[in-house]
Amino acid sequence: MNGMSDETPAPPVSPILPPRLLTFLQIVAVSGFPTQLVLATVLILGVGLAPYSETGLSLQFIAIVSFLDTALVALLILLFLRLSGESSHQVFFGGKPFFPEFWRGLLFVPLVFVALTGLVAGLRYIAPWLQTVPENPLAAFMRDPFDAAIFAVVVMLAGGVREELQRGFILHRSAQHFGSAWTGNLAFGLVFGALHIDQGLDVALAIGLMGIGWGAAFITRRSLVAGMTNHAGFNGAMVLQQVLASSLAMPVK
Repeated sequence: MNGMSDETPAPPVSPILPPRLLTFLQIVAVSGFPTQLVLATVLILGVGLAPYSETGLSLQFIAIVSFLDTALVALLILLFLRLSGESSHQVFFGGKPFFPEFWRGLLFVPLVFVALTGLVAGLRYIAPWLQTVPENPLAAFMRDPFDAAIFAVVVMLAGGVREELQRGFILHRSAQHFGSAWTGNLAFGLVFGALHIDQGLDVALAIGLMGIGWGAAFITRRSLVAGMTNHAGFNGAMVLQQVLASSLAMPVK
């Protein structure tokens, strides 16, 4: 059956905390904020890894934090589902075959890429004041082919895997305890867009809408595979676009 039912039965919960409070705490725990803060603190104070290089943010630091955070968030999600007696495979993949969903997500990568590019261009035409940064700050990681290759792996893993696992878990819990998976989709979409505000208000708005689209795919398809594939493919395409633009001395703003 397609679609995520808003009548998904709530799992067993701790009698110590109200179900909604416990769910909210789980959502905060897997949101990436506390885990990245802890990891960054350990790397800076415990390991002595500098978050900045001579040219700005350190790609090495970002890559290490992203890889470790992806693993930590995934483990937390698995733990929370295990504690509530739920199957992570059933929650995230709904028993659907892998490859049809994979090819579905891959097929729509060009469409999503064109849609986002067109949306950002349209916003800049009708509301140029939304372009609050002159150049994407992440472009600095994509001017050198070697750095760009590392950054591509980072954004495909952190975006395609971590963010879609977060999205799936939050929508699943929203259906159980907050009335509707669609409510969680809208809320997470807004937060998702806001997290990209360093790239400009126009980009943040477009990415927020795109995140809601990936959430809708999970709710209707009941599988993360298509969204994961599409998100990872889109991020990889964006890095490739920037590399090509830089090689032609035409930076993408």
